[in-house]
Amino acid sequence: MAYDSAAVRAVLNAALAAGRTALTAPEGKAVTDAYGIPTPAEALAETADEAVAFADRIGFPVAMKIVSPDILHKTEAGGVRIGVASAAEVRAAFTAIVTNAKAYDPGARILGIQVQQMVPAGTEVLIGTVTDPTFGKVVAFGLGGVLVEVLKDVTFRLAPASKDDALSMLDGIRAAEILRGVRGEPAVDREALADLIVKVGQLAADFPQIAEVDLNPVFASADGVMAADVRILLTDETPATRRQYSRDEILTSMRRLMQPRSVTVIGASNEQGKIGNSVMRNLIDGGFPGDIHPVNPKADDIQGRKAYKSVTDVPGEPDVAIFAIPAKFVASALEEVGRKGIPNAVLIPSGFAETGEHELQAEIVAIAERYGVRLLGPNIYGYYSTWQDLCATFCTPYDVKGGVALTSQSGGIGMAILGFARTTKTGVSAIVGLGNKSDLDEDDLLTWFGEDPNTKCIAMHLEDLKDGRAFVEAARATVPKKPVVVLKAGRTAAGAKAAGSHTGALAGDDAVYDDILRQAGVIRAPGLNEMLEYARALPVLPTPKGDNVVIITGAGGSGVLLSDAIVDNGLRLMEIPEDLDAAFKAFIPPFGAAGNPIDITGGEPPSTYEATIRLGLEDPRIHALVLGYWHTIVTPPMVFAELTARVVEEFRARGIEKPVVASLAGDVEVEEACQYLFERGVVAYPYTTEKPVAALGAKYRWARAAGLLGGGQ
Repeated sequence: MAYDSAAVRAVLNAALAAGRTALTAPEGKAVTDAYGIPTPAEALAETADEAVAFADRIGFPVAMKIVSPDILHKTEAGGVRIGVASAAEVRAAFTAIVTNAKAYDPGARILGIQVQQMVPAGTEVLIGTVTDPTFGKVVAFGLGGVLVEVLKDVTFRLAPASKDDALSMLDGIRAAEILRGVRGEPAVDREALADLIVKVGQLAADFPQIAEVDLNPVFASADGVMAADVRILLTDETPATRRQYSRDEILTSMRRLMQPRSVTVIGASNEQGKIGNSVMRNLIDGGFPGDIHPVNPKADDIQGRKAYKSVTDVPGEPDVAIFAIPAKFVASALEEVGRKGIPNAVLIPSGFAETGEHELQAEIVAIAERYGVRLLGPNIYGYYSTWQDLCATFCTPYDVKGGVALTSQSGGIGMAILGFARTTKTGVSAIVGLGNKSDLDEDDLLTWFGEDPNTKCIAMHLEDLKDGRAFVEAARATVPKKPVVVLKAGRTAAGAKAAGSHTGALAGDDAVYDDILRQAGVIRAPGLNEMLEYARALPVLPTPKGDNVVIITGAGGSGVLLSDAIVDNGLRLMEIPEDLDAAFKAFIPPFGAAGNPIDITGGEPPSTYEATIRLGLEDPRIHALVLGYWHTIVTPPMVFAELTARVVEEFRARGIEKPVVASLAGDVEVEEACQYLFERGVVAYPYTTEKPVAALGAKYRWARAAGLLGGGQ
């Protein structure tokens, strides 16, 4: 539909010119009318006589509400009466509301009483928008009414929201079943409700001056929707703009950063214990095949390489300048890097914004922008680009090549990533520290890794996002090609403590992050170990072709726990048809159990495991297998591992690939068996039933987000 933007702009400009940050109810009505948002008929009465006349014209019963730019929460002020059914009741309500408002805030300006048509009964929901510091305009939907901030059953999407986004929001709250109709009540008009979400999101997106919109309650029924109360908050703040780079510009600079032919180390040193010494040793010992140019005005030779007094003396066109000098010297050296035309600066030093030196960080950002230099850091451990044999860090080296790209905002987390990769023999394409993210951040790295043929999965630890919308855009472009796993730290941080609306109070930082990361198709890991395990497992597992998951276990107890894990991870246990049930029963003892889980019992020989696994891989109706192994002398751990890997490889050679995960319960020998399986395409863990299924669940979530399995996100 066509919106009357001019009418909205006139209302907003008038309110801001008057120094107000909230619209009155009549102004809110004008805005909602301009955007086709259904609200009740109403009028503003300045006297009791006017209130009676308006109520008579609108039709009894009516609702009556205080109109004051100084009273936002009308119910708290005793400023609301509903179901007012006669002229006498209107007069009494008028007097009572005004009296209550003056008692609530003696200094409040009272413009009158809003006399409003009573809204038809329906399910009370909330629709609103907030301006999130990370993602900008965000639209919210959830259960409404007086208990909205107690129940906090709400979901968020970027504004403006599409019709599909809006429909997904209706199913995204815990109480979604209420909207479909319960206890004989009819379902609400989902199309009308989704259209209303779209309109509200568009309104907020169209006008930066709107800080928050709060429609609560909205009454939704089978006959349509109507917003009973409208609250609109304003702002005159202009959000800071971030320098934008095109996709081609990002890929060009990132290619030279991650695949350099020549690097220079500013602050290179012969003195052991110095960061500049460690960086040089790692570059040389790591076998970097390109040119390495040390810069140190006090040395002629560093670790067998000619040293240069200044970056401007370095020959050729280096792709990367690695800084290993104190923070106070970075700005002047960065000027030289800019004049030299080096496109990337890797800033290892600390002592910038993380220590309160915001002006110093702003200075280096300004220098970099002036010369077109992209900055990685400052305050980082460096980075690894294994396929280039590049170890540009002062930390321990790592050279196991593989398909996992790992990034972290924290140096400590970066080293945990390194240790995990070494312990689990995880092959990586890159490990990158981001630190203060003065320039390069997650969306730049996502753009690069999304195109990098050596990267099969991307895992990112982050504490914040500088530009949430840029990250979402990059994630949406990357997820259809490869999984993106995110560990968002700070998920227990308090949200807005003094929000001016119900929507604002509900939009805690993590609630918004959680929904919008899901909207972007990102797999969110609950903890560091889960992030690392997902990154390790996802490239190993084939993409499932359907939802039917079957558990084959040698222990009934494991089968129960595995079944719980299936439900917890949003997976579906297959209902086994009679013919398949009979086929499984042919291989298991009479005291075992077919169905799902299929319990072959613990005393069975390797042949039983092999026969049932073969059947699970052979039948096209089964899409994924979860194996529960129980350590016995009859079938030792490595025997189980070898037969499972052999059968999986046999079917893979025949073109039949299904995700297979395994839980191994037993003595310490199961650890070696799990590593053996992992290296051969079966995601296996000892001593846990939760981890293998969580990894499978992550693979399914990515497959859905990538549009490879259907069913949305």
